Amino acid sequence: MGGKNIGSLMPRATAVWLVDNTALTFAQIAEFCGLHVLEVQAIADGEAYVGMKGIDPVATGQLTLQEITRCAQDPTALLRLHEKACPVEKEKKQRKYTPLLLRQERPHAVLWLIKNHPTLSDAQICALLGTTRPTIKAIREGTHAKMGTLVPKSPVSLAFCSQEELNAALEQNTSVL
Repeated sequence: MGGKNIGSLMPRATAVWLVDNTALTFAQIAEFCGLHVLEVQAIADGEAYVGMKGIDPVATGQLTLQEITRCAQDPTALLRLHEKACPVEKEKKQRKYTPLLLRQERPHAVLWLIKNHPTLSDAQICALLGTTRPTIKAIREGTHAKMGTLVPKSPVSLAFCSQEELNAALEQNTSVL
């Protein structure tokens, strides 16, 4: 699997434990921990990481005893990281950078959403446009500093959100009702 896949933050400590507690080859340990074979051999010879406390990869869920036994019996087999050791993280939605020229258009998009979709909550408008609740409140109440010059403009045409995102917010809003 290689060191890129090891779940441990301490691959050398994992290697120390594997050297001390298993019959795996240096190549198997090096491959799993992402170390060089000579580094693993130095650990075994007591020349490197002396006094380092090993981290048990079975206890941390990186490996199973069956996997260690399987690889100990076949020196050519490579250790496979336990599937539960590497949880799949949901990709966080990155906030899109809004150029300075477009930021001044945001209140226009807020006004458009308020006029065309008054059932959208402030939280949904914030999520769609990346604006703040005080801005939305000021536009709803008509107290925004530029209220006299605001013209409703579609947030999709201004590229603040996609049509799919807007539809999803509207659908979510109707399913709640």
